[in-house]
Amino acid sequence: MIARPQDALEAAAAVARRAGYTPLILGNALEGEAREVALVHAGVARQCADFAQPAAPPCVLLSGGETTVTVRGTGRGGRNAEFLLALAVALQAHPGIHAIACDTDGIDGTEDNAGAILGPDTLRRAAERQTSAKARLVDNDGYGFFAALDDLVITGPTLTNVNDFRAIVIDRTR
Repeated sequence: MIARPQDALEAAAAVARRAGYTPLILGNALEGEAREVALVHAGVARQCADFAQPAAPPCVLLSGGETTVTVRGTGRGGRNAEFLLALAVALQAHPGIHAIACDTDGIDGTEDNAGAILGPDTLRRAAERQTSAKARLVDNDGYGFFAALDDLVITGPTLTNVNDFRAIVIDRTR
C-alpha cells in the first residue's frame, strides 16, 4: 500500500496550511447517498462562511470516502459529479465557496472524468446556458451539467486509487 485515504487528506491539509487556509478534515470514510452527503457538507460550509464556525475563513473542508448514487434518471455521471451538483443546489451560489470532488483513480463511475469543480458562479453560468441544476440532479446528469460549463476534471487514469476526495474552500464570510 502506497497511501491510505487518511494520508491523502493529511497531505491536502498540509498544502492548505501552507497556503494560509485552516483545514478541517471531516473524515476519510464518509459514505451514503452523494446528494445527502453534499447537503451535510453544504451546511458545514455555510456555517463557516456565515458564522466562522467551526472555523473562520479562509478555511477548507476536506473529506474522503466513496458515496453512492441511486440512479432514477437517464443522465450521465458518477458519484463525484452528483455530489457537486447537489452541493451547488444546496449552496445556491453562496459567495466565496468553491469546491472540487474527484476520484483519485481518475474515473468518476463509468465516465471519462475524475470529477468536477464548482464555484459561486456555477449556477449563474448554467442559467446563461439554459441549464437547470435542479433538473439535472433529478435526472442524475451531473456529467452533462458540468460538461456544459466546461467544469469537468479530466485527468485520465491515474493508476492509483486511494479514495474519492472532496475539498470545499471557504474564502470569506458573507
